[in-house]
Amino acid sequence: MLQDDDRDLMRAVSGYIQHVNELAAREVSPSRTPLGDVVSDHLGTDASQISVVVEHIADHRLVDADVALNALGGNGEGRLVGVTGGDQRHHQGLAEWITNPHARYAPGPVDYTERATGPSSSARVVSLGVRLLHFEGAPIVLAQRAAAPQFGRQAAALEVMGADDAAVTRFLECLRRTMIECSVLRGQVLSFQPTEYGHDAGATFVQRPLVAAEDIVLGDGVLEEIVQHVIAIGEQSEALRRAGQHLKRGVLLYGPPGTGKTLTVRHLLAATPGITAVVLTGSSIRFISAAAEIARTFQPALVVLEDIDLVAMERHGSPQPLLFEVLDALDGLDGDADVAFIMTTNRVEVLERALAERPGRVDLAVEVPLPAPSERRRLFRRYAHGLPYTDAVLDAAAERAEGTTGSFAKELMRRSVLRAVQDGREPRLGSSGETGPPLSPDGQASSFGWVGG
Repeated sequence: MLQDDDRDLMRAVSGYIQHVNELAAREVSPSRTPLGDVVSDHLGTDASQISVVVEHIADHRLVDADVALNALGGNGEGRLVGVTGGDQRHHQGLAEWITNPHARYAPGPVDYTERATGPSSSARVVSLGVRLLHFEGAPIVLAQRAAAPQFGRQAAALEVMGADDAAVTRFLECLRRTMIECSVLRGQVLSFQPTEYGHDAGATFVQRPLVAAEDIVLGDGVLEEIVQHVIAIGEQSEALRRAGQHLKRGVLLYGPPGTGKTLTVRHLLAATPGITAVVLTGSSIRFISAAAEIARTFQPALVVLEDIDLVAMERHGSPQPLLFEVLDALDGLDGDADVAFIMTTNRVEVLERALAERPGRVDLAVEVPLPAPSERRRLFRRYAHGLPYTDAVLDAAAERAEGTTGSFAKELMRRSVLRAVQDGREPRLGSSGETGPPLSPDGQASSFGWVGG
């Protein structure tokens, strides 16, 4: 027969079991961190039992993510907290921040970083923080993290969790769209440079150049043909699409150094305000995949590959991985993508045939040769603007400058001014500066020893 003490003990045991069952029913995790408690309260359930969806993004899209998340949380219901718990937080993710028997991660100050939003503007964005927000009435938790190569994290990441899996999926779809709509990259001129920690691409903003058509001296109709192919086709994009014609196009500018290829590219950039452009030069062409992705996302777009001959050499049985990346980028865009690839080279003879001859990769090749006499006269007049030279002197100099480039004419004028400043006299055109009579402002021309030098 049970004694009163036995009954009391049984009631106590029963009460304890009931309490344990209540805790289990509420899914309380003994290893959940203080931050995990905050997240669980927001979600209305034990966060340690919910899976995390990870969205990796290029680090140059971190600003876009920050802008988009601020827009989506613009109803005032969002909350942003940081994560405290030591440097280990940089090596672990949202799941470990929530449930961790060893590190008691807790809410704290948010980590920020300053990022460029244009050639001369920047903004403070979240580099490590947790957003507690609602989407379509459903609670969502998102961890925002910048790339941290010093900790082995090469890309930025967004980690998302919610009790409603369908709501998480819809939220991510909306976030991707908003990142594109609000992107700070759209309409900008961008370049890519390696980071200090390795070969990962870091996008940088470049000031859009101001080069007018009259600043360029080429043969008759050459510039017009290039502009027609690069710009005018894009202006007729809708009509071409309706006719089933492709918009993606490739232009190759070839010729000796200093003949105006780069200046022509700068004019194309100046003549397309509001168009997204990515400029890759020399070794930075290895970031072609990232450039093509930007062009695809923010079309209409231009992709400039200067000095393409540095990677597009004849293979001679030895495949070049970078060449394949360039070819993949040219082939990978759909035909109706409004993207123009503009390539320049000083050595067209060494270009890979697969790059230069297949339609859809390069459908317009334009030679930019050494200037003819009439172009040299225009170049000399252009670069001598404001200097005390008569047309007769400049024409004589241009006549003797056969075989030189526009950059030679520019440098000659610079040197004439520099020598005049050093000698305390008016500028004049001469030979090497030491022998022979000069080309002087009075129109008396003589030997021009610098030509071809």
